[in-house]
Amino acid sequence: MSIEFLTSVLENVDNPARINRDNASNIVLAQPELIKYLVDFTFDVDSKLSIKAAWVLEWMCTHNGIENILPYLDMFTEHISRVHFDSAIRPCAKICEHIAIAYTSKKENNTKKLLTQHHIDLLVETGFDWLITDQKIAVKAYTMNTLYLFGLQKDWILPELEHIISTKVIHESKGCEARGKKILGLIEKRSTF
Repeated sequence: MSIEFLTSVLENVDNPARINRDNASNIVLAQPELIKYLVDFTFDVDSKLSIKAAWVLEWMCTHNGIENILPYLDMFTEHISRVHFDSAIRPCAKICEHIAIAYTSKKENNTKKLLTQHHIDLLVETGFDWLITDQKIAVKAYTMNTLYLFGLQKDWILPELEHIISTKVIHESKGCEARGKKILGLIEKRSTF
């Protein structure tokens, strides 16, 4: 299958309804060579097709496993900071959270083997950028969790995250306040051990 085929699949994703993302995801998963093109489309950040690609990529990672993104970690982490459409940032933030969850899992998995410190540094840098810029609540919620999880591995992250949440994020909306308080509670628990 070709890039033209994937383009036609993505063009038929009219909105982020579950059925649309699921159908497109199933088509891509049936032809795994299309995953690379899907990642490429996600980071063609000036194209509106990048939004649809991000929707489908996130759906695949959420419902079919994070394994699908692992061969493309270099591209994902190196280009994540360039995504600028709100509707593409949200699914990318969720993928980052999935990566962090897999990496910090107690079970052995391929994410632990393939995710490098360089990848983590790029995800953390982008996450902090998302927290201090004007982003949607969902992006900030996924990002706070991602940074908290990576902060379990890198001790400098948690104090920075705590500061940004308590001085900025927690005051932005009820949703940010709720997730922020949850993350602050987790940070406080860790500091009492």
